[in-house]
Amino acid sequence: MESRAPFALIGLFMTAAIAAMFAFVFWLHNSTGLQMRTAYRIQFENTVAGLVDGAPVLFNGLRIGEVTRLQLAPDDPGRVIATIAVVADAPIRLDTRVGLDFQGLTGVPVITLQGGAADAPRFPPEVQAPMLVADPQVGISTGQAAREALLRLDTILTENAGPLKTSIANITTFSTALARNSDRLDTIVAGLEKLTGGGAEQPVESYDLAAPQSAPEPKKSVEPFVVAEPTVPIAMDTQKILVRADTHTSPGFGKAQWAENTPKLLQAKIIQSFEDAGYLGFVAKPVEGDAPSRRVSIDVRGFEIVSERSEASIAFSARILSSKGRVVDARLFHATAPASATDVKLAVKGFDEAFGKVAGELVAWAGDVLRQH
Repeated sequence: MESRAPFALIGLFMTAAIAAMFAFVFWLHNSTGLQMRTAYRIQFENTVAGLVDGAPVLFNGLRIGEVTRLQLAPDDPGRVIATIAVVADAPIRLDTRVGLDFQGLTGVPVITLQGGAADAPRFPPEVQAPMLVADPQVGISTGQAAREALLRLDTILTENAGPLKTSIANITTFSTALARNSDRLDTIVAGLEKLTGGGAEQPVESYDLAAPQSAPEPKKSVEPFVVAEPTVPIAMDTQKILVRADTHTSPGFGKAQWAENTPKLLQAKIIQSFEDAGYLGFVAKPVEGDAPSRRVSIDVRGFEIVSERSEASIAFSARILSSKGRVVDARLFHATAPASATDVKLAVKGFDEAFGKVAGELVAWAGDVLRQH
């Protein structure tokens, strides 16, 4: 006797098994395993377009749960309440921040949670489904934000239409006046530059110091000697023409200056004075490495215009040193001449006259000492 297989029962069993397997996999995927769950509610002030039940919930980028329910707030239809289920040990605190993010090429929305302070309090355990409030800007799309910005701009323009129209009219009036006076614009700009101290930079004016003018003298025979570069105070080591007012000395005459720094200028002119007085070939600048020779050493004490007396003043001390460095003789020299503290040409003329006096005295005195020693 043949037995008949219960095909209907077998088919029903297989269908139930497959359905149970799919249900288990779905539950396992959406329940993050078999961990205990805690429910929270999240309040959104704006739209949550694309957010659906089962959407992931991430905490600092790690999945901790999913959305279980979405609904409109009963007391305010403009708000959306999302219920989420997350693992019970998720470190959600009172200051946890809520946001929306979009993943993948299709931009699937997910709810994001971000830490907060480690010492911030947690929600009381007796509170059922605690409420988290998302930032009001969460959910605003780029298009919506652009529309709101344009609306605000339109409101501003509407409210300020009168002042804007007046400003444009003023600009037109100014442009018309500027066009009428365009031929005088360069003159106006030059005047403003002059008033503010700007404009083209003035060219530098260089002046030389004149050596004493005297008739050529016959060559005098003395042992060779050198004129060292004079030493000067720091303030005088400059090309500027200095002016002293009371006890204060400062550069004067704008761009006018000496051809060289004061020490080099005096050295060159003193040597020229000796040469013109008949010592050509016996006087020179010291050369490093040469054997020691007799030396004329000069310490400058003054080389300036004294504004209160309107005179040029030159003062220095001079010493004659032997080839062994012994002081043979020494003397002070000082001379003045009328000059101007405001006219550079008159100032230079005063310096020339004062230098002629001290250079002549220096050459005469040094020549006598050098011939005797």
